[in-house]
Amino acid sequence: MRRYLALFLPFLPTERWRSRQAGGAPDEAAPFALVEKKNNAQRLYALNPAALRQGLAPGLTLADARARLPQLAVAEADRRADHELLLSLAAHCERYTPLTALDEPHGLVLDVTGCAHLFGGEAGLASLTCKDLAALGFSARAALAQTPDCARALACFSEGGVFSPDEAAASAARLPLAALELDDDKLLALSRAGLKTIGDLACRPARAFAARFGADFPHRIERLLGREDVRVTPLRPPPDCMVERHFAEPLAQSESIEAVLMDLIQEAKVFLERRSQGGRLFEASFFRADGFVRRLSVETLQPTRDPKILALLFHEKLDSLADPLDPGFGFDALRLAVPRAENFDSAQGDFAAAETQEAERELGELLDRLTTRFGRARVLRFMQGDAHEPERESRAVPVAAAAAETWSKPRAGEPPARPLTLFDPPQPVEVLALAPDGPPARFRWRRKMHEILRAEGPERIVPDWSVFGMQEPTRDYYRVEDIEGRRFWLFRRGLYERGDDMPRWFLHGLFA
Repeated sequence: MRRYLALFLPFLPTERWRSRQAGGAPDEAAPFALVEKKNNAQRLYALNPAALRQGLAPGLTLADARARLPQLAVAEADRRADHELLLSLAAHCERYTPLTALDEPHGLVLDVTGCAHLFGGEAGLASLTCKDLAALGFSARAALAQTPDCARALACFSEGGVFSPDEAAASAARLPLAALELDDDKLLALSRAGLKTIGDLACRPARAFAARFGADFPHRIERLLGREDVRVTPLRPPPDCMVERHFAEPLAQSESIEAVLMDLIQEAKVFLERRSQGGRLFEASFFRADGFVRRLSVETLQPTRDPKILALLFHEKLDSLADPLDPGFGFDALRLAVPRAENFDSAQGDFAAAETQEAERELGELLDRLTTRFGRARVLRFMQGDAHEPERESRAVPVAAAAAETWSKPRAGEPPARPLTLFDPPQPVEVLALAPDGPPARFRWRRKMHEILRAEGPERIVPDWSVFGMQEPTRDYYRVEDIEGRRFWLFRRGLYERGDDMPRWFLHGLFA
């Protein structure tokens, strides 16, 4: 049986607003509300406890609220800031379990199956999460049950707590109909029928409710009562391998942090060896005592589990950070995850291929270090493109994102079909041709005249109409060599025989 911990933060927007104020926030005992414009009126979006005790409620117009409570202090709501804060709190809660999901607008759901014993049991885990959030300045109510819907309903509409399956079902049956989170008209229809609690619905035939409120209505009741489990979708996919350390006292010294990271790499190696796998992507998460989470990732071209290589890559990453790793008051947890792993056979190959394998391994390690130091987007390799136009025949992609390709080689004794240097865009040149649509005899480039000794072509290329349009002229390419032995790649854009408007010549590249 799975177990889910729901965290409800009833005053998240107002507590967020207060935490952002530099000493200018109103007294906590004073009524305060956040407002937003809705249906052409300023309405209350969120209230602090003092405002709720005065009888105000979300959705009330600001004019009505001020009529009831003239001293009400207000500020503008910011739903985007609330969402970003909820994301940061979800990242903070990943120290308890990697399966953390948002329960918007003001809640989180954690799949804590198999995790509670690490934090003193289920009651200890629920208490610890609330204490940690309180230390960050946010009030929270926790409920732990066997389904996420049951846990979140108990957290939002009861006092919370840790519930066994039977206790969760009994407690959920006493919840009001509002726990179903239905539209107002449906809630009104149920209340007019004399139904007040979830238990009132559970003891009646499901078929009648399905006909009136939809086929999903009975399933919603079953989920609230803990009888039907629908798994949460975590913010981050669970990794293939994960190891972590929690500390009684936060770590702040860089030497200690790297030592712990090395221990985690050794543990991950053992885990990957058992599964005959190697990692392609490794992610280290540093959970700071103040709730901030910093993540560092390294990628490798080939699957690996070598601790020396991984330690070197993480050391390079830490040294090359533009924003250095700031421990603040210290890290109270470190985690090493392997989000992407592949099959990896470390058996010795045949002797004939040993030299090639060693060269590939050294090249891979060099590229891994360059990628780690300079960034994924700055270490590139060329891949063949599915196009005839020279500027689209290849494209640069991150070396860690693509496998090496085998490029076609020219036949022995034949010159290369494409130059090593391409101009983007092609450079215009002045050409004297032997015939209107014939090869060039001489051309001027950068104020210097080049007499052509040999010319080979044309190679006719018709640009892709879906990219360049139907009006793009045909190109005739020539490989030419001047009397000084320099080789160029020229093309004529347009043909006289087809009546193209003013065909022009361009230099597209230089051969070695």
